[in-house]
Amino acid sequence: MKKILVTGGAGYIGSHTVRQLADKKYIPLIYDNLSTGYKEFVGDFEFIKGDIGDYDKLISVFKKHEIECVMNFASFIAVGESVKLPLKYYKNNLADTIELFRAMVDSGIKNFIFSSSAAVYGLPEVTPITENSPLNPINPYGRSKLYIEEILKDLDISDGIKSISLRYFNAAGASSSGDIGENHIPETHLIPLIMRAILDDSYTLNVFGTDYPTKDGTCIRDYIHVDDLASAHVLALEYLLTQNKSDVFNLGNGTGFSVNEVIQCTEKIAGKKCKLKYSERREGDAAVLVASSDKAKDALRWKSKYNQLENIIETAWKWESSGKRSGY
Repeated sequence: MKKILVTGGAGYIGSHTVRQLADKKYIPLIYDNLSTGYKEFVGDFEFIKGDIGDYDKLISVFKKHEIECVMNFASFIAVGESVKLPLKYYKNNLADTIELFRAMVDSGIKNFIFSSSAAVYGLPEVTPITENSPLNPINPYGRSKLYIEEILKDLDISDGIKSISLRYFNAAGASSSGDIGENHIPETHLIPLIMRAILDDSYTLNVFGTDYPTKDGTCIRDYIHVDDLASAHVLALEYLLTQNKSDVFNLGNGTGFSVNEVIQCTEKIAGKKCKLKYSERREGDAAVLVASSDKAKDALRWKSKYNQLENIIETAWKWESSGKRSGY
């Protein structure tokens, strides 16, 4: 069986992907510094505590284990924080990832799957967004993702490293088992923050902007279940190993929901209203971000299992209401 190094495998999307890799008879090896990941998400899988910027440790891992592919989930993801602390993001998401690449090159590892982001598109003029849409990130987080995509193109030419970059839209939901889910601290994603406002009477949800050119004035986003993202990673791995060529794919459901619609759906599932307030727009928030994932459906034979917002939110509620979350 092929062994896959999953950097950031103790985090939200990484931990869900690890389980699907195992289901498909791959051997996942989790490599995580636990700065934002959780040891309890590792389960019984093999785990190495380490940083992707630690070249020497990575070299020792590659010498000890026969790694077929590296899947990298080890990045900071808070857009607002990236604006305030750009060097933190360029250090981890860019400089440390380059150290990972250096260790791969020196160890002869030729396959890489990258967690990219819809943030590489910035503020698109046309939706749905295709992979050919202009790349114009407007914050350090998005730029860090785009720079890695560009480096991967260079590494394909220079060292024969084949890669798949997966541009996520809004990851949401939790494992249907209820044992792992979203656990970011601080939490910035809408659905868990709505649930926090439902579960914690002292917390008020802040809705930014009510005057967007949308049906109810709030932003519209494309939500994709974390297990659907995980399945796309497994399919991308199989594509990479059989086709031996680099590519990039959007991952979204292709349907947008407004902030107000997500709030109403969550309240219906929870059976309780959330406390909220409406504020001014946040700088840099696009009115509508919706993906075209036709390319992934065609090339990877990927299909989302959770294509209804209610189904996504139900799994998130099961996790959030279980009391297993570490904090917000």
